[in-house]
Amino acid sequence: MARTLVGLEITEESVRAVEITTGRTPKLVASGEVALPPGAAKDSEVLDVDAVAVAIRQLWSRAGIKGRRVVLGIGSRRVLVREYTTQAMRPELLRQALPFQVQDLLPVPAHQAVLDFFPVSEHDGQVTGLLVAAVAETVEQLVATLAKAGLRTDLVDLVPFGLARLAGRLSPGESVAMVHVGDHTTHVVIAVDGVPRFVRVIPIDVPTAATALRAAAERTDAPAALDPVVADLAHRVRSTIAFYGDRPDGTSISGIHLSGAGAALPGLRSALVGGLDITVHEATIGDLVTLEQAQVPGESALNLVSTIGVALGEAA
Repeated sequence: MARTLVGLEITEESVRAVEITTGRTPKLVASGEVALPPGAAKDSEVLDVDAVAVAIRQLWSRAGIKGRRVVLGIGSRRVLVREYTTQAMRPELLRQALPFQVQDLLPVPAHQAVLDFFPVSEHDGQVTGLLVAAVAETVEQLVATLAKAGLRTDLVDLVPFGLARLAGRLSPGESVAMVHVGDHTTHVVIAVDGVPRFVRVIPIDVPTAATALRAAAERTDAPAALDPVVADLAHRVRSTIAFYGDRPDGTSISGIHLSGAGAALPGLRSALVGGLDITVHEATIGDLVTLEQAQVPGESALNLVSTIGVALGEAA
């Protein structure tokens, strides 16, 4: 079999993974999702190593995933992602200098953090990009959990960066917003031709689509009233996009690609369009890879979008 890439995400509710072929048009070889017991994980952090390792082994067995080397996606709200400008220098020198430069920005001492810098632009001897900082202990425990499940972690990647890669495939050459709505965390990424320019992580617990529909039907103020949580989420996403567009270096957004199980929330799509006057597209895995297996169920087809972006990190 041709070489494949495997992307894995650990969320509060489940572990999910995809195995795809390499190449210009990847093919989905295998995919799946296994629920986690309550309290086993939270916000890309493992709380019960044994329970998560068991779920990962079940996922590999049930989904028929063959690859044992994975790209692990993290999307915790505890991961710091912010714009940062520093003196332009060789990448290896910047890696050495970064801990000393950004210590005051970090929630933990620099030696307890995993740091990365994604350069975006360079001007007058200064380079601007996205600074990423995660707690080293959290990342180490994630990697140790995968090892206990018999997997090797080749790369730990930020979920929003994976979404930016997908933007380059969905809308090459354009400035778009990728909005991935999870059960507890929503990622908003502004990407220009696949390059991330701005990232915001919105911590908000969204209802399931069925719950939102029932709540709307039970309210008497309007026959199709928008769930307050959905309305709040739409407002935060619109505000994020408007904030980016109003900046001196901001560019107009040509559209939104909406994914994640929360994309099916009643009224969310129309609420995002309102006030922005841009097109909202629902992104599913069928837009990104050729499906070799049976049709992927609805929620998984939306959820696994970010996992495909993570898998492609090894090919970047």
